[in-house]
Amino acid sequence: MPTSRSYGDACTIARALDVVGERWALLVVRELLLGPQRFSDVRRALPGASSNLVTDRLRELAGHGVVARRKLPPPAASTVYELTDWGRELEPIVLALGAWGGRLSLPPAAHLGTTSVLLFLRGFARPRSTACHRVELDSRVWTVRTEPGRLTVEPGEPEAPDTTIRTDSPTLNALLEVPSDLDAAIADGRVTVDGDRKAVRRLLRETLSA
Repeated sequence: MPTSRSYGDACTIARALDVVGERWALLVVRELLLGPQRFSDVRRALPGASSNLVTDRLRELAGHGVVARRKLPPPAASTVYELTDWGRELEPIVLALGAWGGRLSLPPAAHLGTTSVLLFLRGFARPRSTACHRVELDSRVWTVRTEPGRLTVEPGEPEAPDTTIRTDSPTLNALLEVPSDLDAAIADGRVTVDGDRKAVRRLLRETLSA
């Protein structure tokens, strides 16, 4: 059930935690950093959280004005959740927590989600060329665009992509760490690349060198 617990502390840190301090709340925010998501997308990205818990966190965040619920026009006609302008102000805080947590050891059998890998890619890539990539990760499609000094990630199909990359999140994460393994990953079927393979190599290398 949704919670209304409060620290009852006038400190602004405590007041912020009254809004986003519940378990899974900031991870729900993380999942919305790259754009609007359907409930099923958020739920699938958080396998350790029950459907009821995700529903509660979305409802609480919406009640506090952090998240908004919106119905897409036809032909999609589905309901999505997205960060409000105020909610988006959490982005540098969430990313700073991620940088801070990078010094901690991984828990055993830890889940690595699509959003986490794409946020890493967006944050650390320093592209020197322009390209449009269709990236299919774990049955979802993302548009990754590069231009000198900037990389953007958006959910959904791109128009006229230079490449299509199909893989899973752990494999992409591994390739961002060791781009030279791309050929081996293609050979053993962990990755499929259509289009400009050189552009994919640049994407991987320019993240490693950031």
